[in-house]
This record gives sequence, structure tokens and C-alpha cells, in this order.
Amino acid sequence: MTITPSKLNTYTIFKLPAAYLCGVRTKHIDNDKCIVTVKHKWINQNPFNSMFWAVQGMAAEFSTGALMIGKIQESGKKVSMLVTTNNAAFTKKATGRITFTCNDGNLIDDALKKTIETGEGQTLWMKSVGVNEEGVIVSTFNFEWSIRLRQ
Repeated sequence: MTITPSKLNTYTIFKLPAAYLCGVRTKHIDNDKCIVTVKHKWINQNPFNSMFWAVQGMAAEFSTGALMIGKIQESGKKVSMLVTTNNAAFTKKATGRITFTCNDGNLIDDALKKTIETGEGQTLWMKSVGVNEEGVIVSTFNFEWSIRLRQ
């Protein structure tokens, strides 16, 4: 995989400045897993002294999308990607550093292969789980990604 955490963090500065300003940072990426962190601070707080849900969503989505970007880049094909549906569950206040992990890189391989072979769009669900510094799950996000070949 040619994508590195450093390249992804630079990407956020120019393409996702709100995520960068809120502290979303990629810590690890490989073919199967992406880890993104964000720390609760003044700029990303809600009125309840925890992290705003949308900031958690940015970090969670980026952990799934970075895997998608890497796999599409590896394919050498022009493939568009778009989140079409998402849902989330919040189980604890998000304070401190929250780490979002997506382990669904293998799911992308099958969908990407099918869309390249058939020319038909594919959808797949990817999950990102956010845990606090104590290892307690604070939120779980699911994203339905749609991919298709660009003409």
C-alpha cells in the first residue's frame, strides 16, 4: 500500500480542513486495517463536555475511507467512491483521545474486483469502532460505501 499516515494527514489539511482542525489524525494503515485518532478539546466539544458526535463521525468515516482510497489507488483503475448510508451508536461520553479502528480492508477487495470485472457499481458496509484511552467503546459507526467505475 503506497498510502502512509503522513500522506493521509497532509491530505486532510488540503481536502478535509475541518477534520484536520478538529484533530483527526491517521496513526496506522495497512491492507486490512486503518487507525485514526482524535482528541477531545475545545474546538471539537459539545455542550455536555464531550466530543461532538460529528467529529467522531469524521474520524470514523476517515478510517473506512482511507482504506478505500488505498485499495482504489492500488487497482490502477478510475473508481468513484461515495458514502450512501450511515448509522451510529453512542455508548459512552467521548473524552480524552478516541481511537477509531476499521478492520474491513478485506471487504473492499471483493467489491472492487466485482466492479472492475462487471462494470457495475457495488456497495459494501464498513464498520469503525471508537474506544477511549481505557479501551471502553464510546461509539460504533457503520458506513455503506458505493463504488463504481468512472467513465
